[in-house]
Amino acid sequence: MHSDPTDLIHRAQQGDRAAFEALYRAHSGRVYALCLRLTADRALAEERTQDAFVRAWERLATFRGESAFSSWLYRLTVNVVLLERRAERRREQRIVTTDDPAALERPRPAIGGAGIALDLERAVAALPSRAREVFAVGTSKAQLFRARRLLREALNR
Repeated sequence: MHSDPTDLIHRAQQGDRAAFEALYRAHSGRVYALCLRLTADRALAEERTQDAFVRAWERLATFRGESAFSSWLYRLTVNVVLLERRAERRREQRIVTTDDPAALERPRPAIGGAGIALDLERAVAALPSRAREVFAVGTSKAQLFRARRLLREALNR
């Protein structure tokens, strides 16, 4: 189906799924490339590409043609990726990695000559999200170095 882009957009805005599918085929490669640049992860880029087109379908009525459709879709895609990234950070901050949540509240036995109590779980939980990521499989040595330095600083206060 080779149609005028303006006609495809108008038909898609009227609910024509075939027209939207043609728009998808015309723009999905560039949207995927953008998502890949923003996420640096192929599987995540595929998910975000689909999320962007779902959002585009939902918001197509808001496209007024004041800019190129590709510009509108680009901005929408960036927003989808950034919103999901923020949501992921919020989810990570709520995660407590222990089998016993009460363990974070129990006093720990004192260690060391000065009787300093080390609450490793609490110290790890207080780290910024990127520093906490180092405790997950597959993260970089640079993050491990940074997390250790932050822990040392937190425990020496």
